[in-house]
Amino acid sequence: MNSALISTAVSAIICLLITPVLIPFLRRLKFGQSIREEGPSWHQAKSGTPTMGGIGFILSSVIASLAVIFMQHGVRYDLIIPVATALAYGFVGFVDDFIKVVKKRNLGLSAKAKFLSQLFVAVLSTLSMNYLGYLSGELIVPFLSYTIDIGLWIIPLTVLVHLAVVNSVNLTDGLDGLATSVTLIVSIFFLVMSFLFDSAIGILTGAVAGGCLAFLLFNAHPAKVFMGDTGSLFLGGAVAVTASMLKMPLVLIIVGGVYLIETLSVIMQVTSFKLTRKRIFKMSPIHHHFEMCGLNEVKIVLLFSGATIILCLVGYLCIMPLF
Repeated sequence: MNSALISTAVSAIICLLITPVLIPFLRRLKFGQSIREEGPSWHQAKSGTPTMGGIGFILSSVIASLAVIFMQHGVRYDLIIPVATALAYGFVGFVDDFIKVVKKRNLGLSAKAKFLSQLFVAVLSTLSMNYLGYLSGELIVPFLSYTIDIGLWIIPLTVLVHLAVVNSVNLTDGLDGLATSVTLIVSIFFLVMSFLFDSAIGILTGAVAGGCLAFLLFNAHPAKVFMGDTGSLFLGGAVAVTASMLKMPLVLIIVGGVYLIETLSVIMQVTSFKLTRKRIFKMSPIHHHFEMCGLNEVKIVLLFSGATIILCLVGYLCIMPLF
């Protein structure tokens, strides 16, 4: 527990120190966000806001995690690989952002290149953890008093969880402070789970929570900086690998319900339009639908954060039969 709390505090402090320096640096490099025309028209006012600010909490999370791991646990590959996994996803996002802001290609990496890069990270991480014996086939099933063992099926399931969560967090990052707030709450949930199950993975999830908390001071509406794909893919990777290490990918469906709804809203919108030429939502992802209905960004972020808190409480109750 002490290691995780130290990691949380150190990450928050580092992020608070780095981000105020990072923002003007990104502005000098002209790493400003390009706003897509398909989004709400009033979002055009955000054009030019520095992006790739996720570098701040990535550095803080990685530095804090590795420092605590090496100083208190030595070389622990079951902890180092998850940190490296989240960092690798962040690198994919960095390349995507770099293409957008430097090469002036608003869509960044092609969909194929982005997916294949994420798939490579997911497969490499999953196979490494499984080969070293850190990823078993055991799963916690919500509301059951026992775990189930799915054997080697855990490998494709884990890869699927990685890809789904990484892209879901990316979709959630559409309003000032939204992805940061939701992921902060989800990270705190998994930090508590790491205490309950006496898992050192709390070092990583605590560092992510600390980084998100500090970054939120700069990312809340009106945002002074955006995390970019650099930050959202890192956060998605950290959440996914933490859930997998705690044997909780099924529980993640509950506590990460906002991520799931954001993704489903896009799938439903695209499917409906292709089949019927009609849209279900005024705009997708669903946070834009609420905007189009008249809610401002702050209220939407509070609504989604409140929903995440409730879902995390449900997630906590669903594992209580194990104790």
